[in-house]
Amino acid sequence: MATTKGPPTAHVYPGRTSAADDRASRPVDYVWAVARIALGFIFLWAFLGKTFGWGFAIAADKAWISGGSPTTGFLKGTGDNALGGFFSGLAGQPWVDWLFMLGLLGIGTALILGAGLRIAAIAGGLLLVFMWAAELPLATNPIIDEHLIYAVVLAGLALSNAGDTLGIGRMWGRTPAVRANPVLK
Repeated sequence: MATTKGPPTAHVYPGRTSAADDRASRPVDYVWAVARIALGFIFLWAFLGKTFGWGFAIAADKAWISGGSPTTGFLKGTGDNALGGFFSGLAGQPWVDWLFMLGLLGIGTALILGAGLRIAAIAGGLLLVFMWAAELPLATNPIIDEHLIYAVVLAGLALSNAGDTLGIGRMWGRTPAVRANPVLK
């Protein structure tokens, strides 16, 4: 049996100078990139739908720009749940509406662009865990629902540098601000 000395070498494809340059060519990177963009669209669509009331989930007369509250529908509906008293008490408060909407916009934009995924994953994960907690007890599964699955996917996106493929993550990561503060990656 033959042995090699030294660290294992990664395959470098023609025209590339290092294995790091080749990272984006792996099929799994494209899967993560498509997942990132799709999840970003979910967050961004929620922001746009609640803001303008395009009729898919929110009617125009209940849109945020028409004086509606983007948090009232969901949070008021949690009143009978385990933590419903806490969450329904937050419904319709202007600071909650603004924080929620800025979160949807920021998370969605970061995911679609592929920059700031670590902060988007943390903020999105917190938002999703709060939404999961507001629905307890769950109707279809005693523990897991889509909110927790999305939170896990957000963590995977940030940890896999999913913004580097089909996004501006690689360029964003080279900026002085991100090099000095890696959490911004």
